[in-house]
Amino acid sequence: MNTLLIGKGDQQVHLNLKYANRHGLIAGATGTGKTVSLMSLAEGFSRQGVPVFITDVKGDISGLAMAGTPSEKLLQRAAQIGIEDYHNEANPVVLWDLAGIQGHPLRTTISEIGPTLLSRILELNDTQSGILDIVFQLADDQGLLLLDLDDLRAMLALVAEERKEVSAKYGLISAQSLAAIQRSVLGLERDGGKDFFGEPALQLEDLMRTNLQGRGIINLLAANKLILTPRLYSSFLLWLLSELFENLPEVGDPEKPKLVFFIDEAHLLFEGCPPSLLKRVEQIMRLIRSKGVGVYFCSQFPDDVPGEILGQLGNRIQHALRAYTPRDQKAVKTAAETFVPNPKLVVSEVISQLGVGEALVSMLADKGVPTMVERALIAPPRCRMGPATSEELHQARAQSPIGGKYDHAINRESAYELLNQRRSGVATSNPTSTASDTANDGQTGQKAEEQGWFSELIFGNKRRQGLAETLSKQAARTVGSQLGKQILRGILGGMLGKSSRR
Repeated sequence: MNTLLIGKGDQQVHLNLKYANRHGLIAGATGTGKTVSLMSLAEGFSRQGVPVFITDVKGDISGLAMAGTPSEKLLQRAAQIGIEDYHNEANPVVLWDLAGIQGHPLRTTISEIGPTLLSRILELNDTQSGILDIVFQLADDQGLLLLDLDDLRAMLALVAEERKEVSAKYGLISAQSLAAIQRSVLGLERDGGKDFFGEPALQLEDLMRTNLQGRGIINLLAANKLILTPRLYSSFLLWLLSELFENLPEVGDPEKPKLVFFIDEAHLLFEGCPPSLLKRVEQIMRLIRSKGVGVYFCSQFPDDVPGEILGQLGNRIQHALRAYTPRDQKAVKTAAETFVPNPKLVVSEVISQLGVGEALVSMLADKGVPTMVERALIAPPRCRMGPATSEELHQARAQSPIGGKYDHAINRESAYELLNQRRSGVATSNPTSTASDTANDGQTGQKAEEQGWFSELIFGNKRRQGLAETLSKQAARTVGSQLGKQILRGILGGMLGKSSRR
């Protein structure tokens, strides 16, 4: 059957897989059973051969990889709901982690994430975002790949060095704004962004696998540390949704989804989201269902999700809300108004009376029409309702079908390396010129050697006298003789203009 058993009220409540790509919401106060509902849904999709992606914010969803512990209480609950083949079993799970510690590294490149989302991660203002656009355009014009943070820093350094020329061509760039971007990049690296940007980049088909038994793989992203940097967490999710939207083919309304995407702590996705980016998310949510992708948000209050997007979430599981404060009372009212009324229930009252493991449930039925809200017991998952140990997670990672595909980073030639080569080329003389200079030096040395030999022949050295010294000594001896005296007189007489005759 192409349905998932969600729970039972007056009657069983099912989710029709044909409408599972119409998105959904799991909401409720802390401790009311949201996580168990999420695990039960994820497990149900996997059993139907649908791959799943989940962000594990608190670390307690990792129990999906382990079989649950049999108990009389669970068996009674399963029997009460009408689950006939209930037994404990593990699910096929692939572990991911942006830092590569608790799972396979999950990476993308600077170019793929683009300047808009990168500006949001770096928390840049409009002026700084415009400069980042220029940096990306300059990299494209010069054929430079932007893969990791080293490449981005190298491009920022290039713009700083050639700021006047770049400003004249692309638009004014202030040194202060450029320095602010460089500081933000440094902060992103400190927060773990260095591990996120690089290669090998994630291939979407690796999130959409089934195992040999035909069960959908559950991709579990360890986000307990990532959640400490909300901007990076939310921007990563927006990027991944954008990638799915832009790269998957149109499939219309398939019999079951190609992928189901669960986002825990969904309010972080929208906090501080600029209007332009929010519009982009709304567009993705409207159109991504035609790619066969269903998105399910998990948060405390329904109004954590903007109204434009909340209206697109057709499948609802609402756990208890406690109306202690005006904020809570408003949330209860919002939740009550989003359900199709049931004459047997006063939703605004029941929503505060629900016990743990109970929820108000409304799913899309035939022709995509939502059913009346039911107060239902949620079906228990078959996996462990608690976190897996470090040893168990290590074993699950070792058995991963992804293997070593992503575990080792690749650093191919990109902007950082090419710009360094350019700088080295300017600093180092031309090899051909160097060879020519060496040859010239050799010729000069040879000439000097020849000149030195001739000089020694004429003038001599410390060990022997030269021709000039020999001749001068002979001339001195000749002056002492009679002939020498006559020659000397003749020379002197010529110089003084006198005659020697009497």
